[in-house]
Amino acid sequence: MTTIIPLLLIAGVLTLGSGCAKPDWIEQTLVTVDVTGTWVVTDGPRIELKLEQRGSKVTGSMLFPATSSLNRSPTLEGSVAGDVFRFIETSGESRQGEMTVSGDEMTQSPCRWAQRLVCVLRRVDSARPSSQ
Repeated sequence: MTTIIPLLLIAGVLTLGSGCAKPDWIEQTLVTVDVTGTWVVTDGPRIELKLEQRGSKVTGSMLFPATSSLNRSPTLEGSVAGDVFRFIETSGESRQGEMTVSGDEMTQSPCRWAQRLVCVLRRVDSARPSSQ
């Protein structure tokens, strides 16, 4: 009887722990959003992303206003998996980031550009290239 209780506890922990597993590889690689378009930060310094997506691959640029001390336009490369857009600057400071996409809104937490807790970007132009 005393050996049954520890075995039941171990079986219970294993059963409950399996429910906390990561999503399977299909869910992680499935592209469920399209980030093509122009995105701007809604509150804070003017930052604009111009993105083009083909499949899960994304290319684009990040634009800052000319009046800003961040007067540069780094290029970006990234990918979309599920509703997450991951990117890295391929020119400039080689920063990387991750944003969660929901319709015409993307959020990043913590916000790396504006030194705040959350950045929200909204799509202002979703025009697709004419070749598609």
